[in-house]
Amino acid sequence: MKKILSLAIALVTVSVVMAQPPNVPADKGAKFGADITAEKAVPVADMVKSLKGKEGEKVQVKVQGEVVQVCEAEGCWLRMKNGDGTIMVRMKDHKFFVPTVMNGKTIVVAGEAQLKETSVAQLRHYAEDAGKSKEEIEKIKEPKKEVVLQADGIVVL
Repeated sequence: MKKILSLAIALVTVSVVMAQPPNVPADKGAKFGADITAEKAVPVADMVKSLKGKEGEKVQVKVQGEVVQVCEAEGCWLRMKNGDGTIMVRMKDHKFFVPTVMNGKTIVVAGEAQLKETSVAQLRHYAEDAGKSKEEIEKIKEPKKEVVLQADGIVVL
């Protein structure tokens, strides 16, 4: 019985430690995921314009922009500024995470972008990850069409 209890405690401890964003700086040149460069990156707004009318189509992209929000729970997603709105950037297959100190940083992201509809349940999940209040989360009642980018790699400029 002691072995089972010890194993359970160890598993819980490992899962809590693993579900944390990396505690590293996001200084210029910091890389997360695949080793990418800033070469040939386009502004986020240009990429978004190129996806207009192509809902559901997946496109390989390399974009540059400012981080405006990071998942506080794990660092498994972030939002990049796009004019008055944002695009969602998720870390492909949760293969890597980013530090929460990336807010306000300019980055380049390489991966696969798609214009799609995000469900109310998923939007509420993101709001919870971002530390929003229960009242703010409950106000989310409509799905949202947005650009979602599955990131292979990120570099901080």
